[in-house]
Amino acid sequence: MPQGLKILLLSDTYSEHTEKWALGLASTGIEVGIFSFNKASYPWYQNKENVTLLYEPEERLSVTSNSGKLGYLKYVGLLKKIIHTFKPHVLHAHYATSYGLVGALSGFHPFVISAWGTDVMKFPQKNFINKFILKYNLRKADVICATSYTIKKYLEQVTGKTVNVIPFGVNINEFKRKKTNSLFDKDVFVFGSIKPLETVYNTDILIKSFAALKIKYPTLKTKLLIIGEGSQANTLKQSAAELKIEKEVIFTGRVPFSKISDYYNMLDVLVNISDYESFGVSVIEAMACEKPVIVTNTGGLKEIVENSNFGSLVEVGNIDQTTFEMEKYALDKELTQRIGKQAREKIVLKYNWNDNIRQMTDVYYRLTKK
Repeated sequence: MPQGLKILLLSDTYSEHTEKWALGLASTGIEVGIFSFNKASYPWYQNKENVTLLYEPEERLSVTSNSGKLGYLKYVGLLKKIIHTFKPHVLHAHYATSYGLVGALSGFHPFVISAWGTDVMKFPQKNFINKFILKYNLRKADVICATSYTIKKYLEQVTGKTVNVIPFGVNINEFKRKKTNSLFDKDVFVFGSIKPLETVYNTDILIKSFAALKIKYPTLKTKLLIIGEGSQANTLKQSAAELKIEKEVIFTGRVPFSKISDYYNMLDVLVNISDYESFGVSVIEAMACEKPVIVTNTGGLKEIVENSNFGSLVEVGNIDQTTFEMEKYALDKELTQRIGKQAREKIVLKYNWNDNIRQMTDVYYRLTKK
């Protein structure tokens, strides 16, 4: 690679995935610039070696804001100016549609697009214009990446180009079983969820399943930890109150990524029962911390949890199945520990973050070597 390699990331600073990629690449000596349409919830990029925030707006986008992809065109001129001054060796859009469109229209090469999920699984299905935009962006890309084989299959429906699968892996030295200052007593069995509080993630189903478990075993010491923020927060809290379990359900709001591994270690089991998932980063992070997972039999989740050696698969929206799997773990701590250890072994083997960083830097090397 060229000396002093510079990568310009078009990526959302509000996302912990952007934080991971930027800091991971910077740790290898790559100089990383970041151009974001959104504002981070905390300044994770400040005073970080080899990381420069080149643009983000004054305020964070609201959950309901949606200016449409054409609304991003106003950023093209600004991006061109930043490219002129930052002089990157590679432009890399993390998201195939919004950031992909602005990157494609900048005319800069080499240009990499990484698809994250809804950008290829949902966006192009809405209308032919969206599909046209996605195809245009992919045509302009020199390299296309996907975070899972599930996403790769969707991409192959709209492009004939090779798709590189590079997951959002896990730093196995940070995400591991460890002691932490827990919010709970040692004899409490804790289920948890780490997702945005939006309808697609079915946190309401989780709350109802937990309530069913409490009804069946009223003396069992269990808690439900819900980490994240979103438009459904108040509705979910009201649901917990109506089910008379509000004292057993703890809502933390958003937690900084630097603290997330501590929260995984407060859990005994992670529950991620989304309508669909392109991959499931919280799932592999929990598994790396030796936690069994209960996930829906859909998309990238079933790609990670192939069988009962690593966790449990349930059907979308099925409260009875979800409650049954929660009960199974809460009543058998030996099973919980065994599945957790096996889950960790799989993550170390297949989703090591250092390997994923190497995969991405190899992409940059191929694009920049003369």
